[in-house]
Amino acid sequence: MKLTRQWWRRRGKVMPALVLIVMAGVVALLAPCESTAAGAWSKRAPFPEPSEELVGGAAGGKLYVFGGLGPGWIPQGLVYEYDGETDRWTKKHPMALPAHHVAFCELNGKLYAFGGFVPPESGPPAWVPINNAWEYDPGSDIWKALAPMPTKRGSAVAAAVNGKLYVIGGAAMHPGSNEPALHPTRPHRSVDTVEEYDPQTNSWSARSSMPTARNHAAIGVVRGKVYVIGGRLGSAFIFTASNTNVVEEYDPATDQWGLVKARMPTARSGGAWGVHNERIYVAGGEHQDGHLMAAFRAVEAYDPATNRWTELPMMPMPRHGLAGSVVGDRFHLVSGDIQSAGITGMRVVTESHDVFDFGNH
Repeated sequence: MKLTRQWWRRRGKVMPALVLIVMAGVVALLAPCESTAAGAWSKRAPFPEPSEELVGGAAGGKLYVFGGLGPGWIPQGLVYEYDGETDRWTKKHPMALPAHHVAFCELNGKLYAFGGFVPPESGPPAWVPINNAWEYDPGSDIWKALAPMPTKRGSAVAAAVNGKLYVIGGAAMHPGSNEPALHPTRPHRSVDTVEEYDPQTNSWSARSSMPTARNHAAIGVVRGKVYVIGGRLGSAFIFTASNTNVVEEYDPATDQWGLVKARMPTARSGGAWGVHNERIYVAGGEHQDGHLMAAFRAVEAYDPATNRWTELPMMPMPRHGLAGSVVGDRFHLVSGDIQSAGITGMRVVTESHDVFDFGNH
């Protein structure tokens, strides 16, 4: 009897401790996002021609902004160079083929453009997917046509690894479809396509498909592996699509997709991204459902080494379709639309050029 009482006393002390340990473990699993990181926002020279559906890139220590989409879904083909030393924008030769939702990436000081959408030759506005590929040389301000992609698609993402370029995902017509273009009221799909471009041979090859077909995603390369983050499922249009927070890892060396990674804290699409100190940063984006049409201010960073997310101080204003890129120790976010797309008669683009200084982050 005495032994039984002692056992219950010990059990009474041990059980609360066990409960606390279990609860701590559950919290750690459910909350893979760390507290807000250090850093500071500042303003730089405003973008000269505010627009939406812009894409950013960095080469030679300078920032480049491409694209732009005007009313009626007319691509603007803008090309601007920003010099951080002088805080000045310089307009360059326009895109050789004005298109929107083009995938861009940098390799060896040159910028590459893949796919996108153009308007139909006749009829009402729509998105016609293309497979054009281009090399842009910032030094000479010249565009050069490359071998076209095997597939026509837009709103894909692109990344460079070990001298090769990878174009991943996007949106296109259904296989065998007679539809001439993408439109919110016409059948189309997200694609899981992955194609590799070799600049040395100017040739393409098919690679292992992405597990989650999506478009309007973010992308980053860390230690030779590619991470595709968020984006849209189903439709290319935010009016009919569903956002995802899925993060998937691709290893070009083995042509294999790995384990699904920690989800992005905020499911969104149509944002900007950049890589700094082996972390991938995702900023802005948009969301729509039956109750809400909104743009995001959120800036979140993914660390592949720890498989964890960190929240950063929010952007000064919400926006989607903005250009983003890291130059040195600064994350530049340029222009974009401060309201989610599709509100009749409303187009609220901003000239704002906000910079996040990582400091010691």
